[in-house]
Amino acid sequence: MPMSRQSQNKATQSHPRSQRVAGWATLESQPSAQKLTEVDESMMRRALALAKKGAGRVEPNPMVGCVIVRDGRVIGEGYHRRFGGPHAEIEALHSCTRNPRDATVYVSLEPCCHHGKTPPCTAALIEAGFARVVTPFYDPNPAVNGKGLRRLRAAGIAVTTGVLVHEAAEVLAPFLTTVRLGRPYIIAKWAQSLDGQLITPPGESKWISCEMSRRTVHRLRARVDAILVGVRTVLADDPLLTARDVPLRRQALRVVLDGQLRIPVSAKLVASSKTTPTLVFTTPQALNTKKAQQLTRQGVELVASKTRNGRLLLGECLSHLANRRVTNLLVEGGPTVLHAMLKARLVDEAWAFVAPRLIGGDPQRCCLANVFANTDPRAATVERSGNDLLYRLRLTDLPRAAEARRWK
Repeated sequence: MPMSRQSQNKATQSHPRSQRVAGWATLESQPSAQKLTEVDESMMRRALALAKKGAGRVEPNPMVGCVIVRDGRVIGEGYHRRFGGPHAEIEALHSCTRNPRDATVYVSLEPCCHHGKTPPCTAALIEAGFARVVTPFYDPNPAVNGKGLRRLRAAGIAVTTGVLVHEAAEVLAPFLTTVRLGRPYIIAKWAQSLDGQLITPPGESKWISCEMSRRTVHRLRARVDAILVGVRTVLADDPLLTARDVPLRRQALRVVLDGQLRIPVSAKLVASSKTTPTLVFTTPQALNTKKAQQLTRQGVELVASKTRNGRLLLGECLSHLANRRVTNLLVEGGPTVLHAMLKARLVDEAWAFVAPRLIGGDPQRCCLANVFANTDPRAATVERSGNDLLYRLRLTDLPRAAEARRWK
């Protein structure tokens, strides 16, 4: 059962070594016998910076970086570059300029200890003869979850945990969310006017945000696993939902919520579905229609979902995407879908582009002012994006990475 905010605060106070993650749920570091030093924190920051380079290429694996230090000098470093490729520890070992025996390894997540697409990293670290391994916290993957660190300790390698828990949790947020909650990490994105409108009047350009903001959105699309919209957005805008004119890190699955199967056969999402995958969530009844057969012939994948009060169950749709190994999900609208996601407290991160213009009318329920009024953002930043302002909000608590355990 999730802890209340009051209970979380008490838990934080009762565990001096616990660290608050930018106001998110407490991630309890695993206390170690060895004290952390400024060098430990500096090298872990370097490992985390390396880890971020894998964004959009390693999912559903976590982004991980590794730095190897001997006699106070960095002798090797690396990061997990792509899904199925060598892990960060192996990349760092291959880059070593000196023998790593008796060196210290800084890795931004517990080393794996099982055979997957690659051999276990713990075996390579033990064979190389490292003296010490430093990591923020356990890998919550049930196949690891402390087993890797136990193997290292059993081999005589000193293990230090709890370093930069805050920063590591932010980098690993998508992976932690998927493993612990069984759903993708959800980023909601929208553009709005100063008076909270997300839709332009008939006859005007559909764009509210400026060109620079739209380019930022394309870069975001280029690294996520899936992009989701409601059928009303398809009917109104006929979007393509692809990343264009930016480096492509992965091809996102296009997802449409459409209980009545109203998506036109002539829609761009349908016409391009044989080259860029399109998935439509609909009802079991809609699957037995001529329209469904037409869409399937065009290459659209149809998935039946349960409904409640005539609406598709978001939780079931998200569970299906998680089972397909979707880690990062970008929700682009429209207002109805955005409001439903926000109301259900499913949005982990919000990107709101606010343009310097007035459209008129009552503000949308999912506009930035209402998000601030109806939620409790854990963190917020604002930056200029051309003529617009980009507000980025953290809206959910981060799942606990692992239970606190005391090494003896």
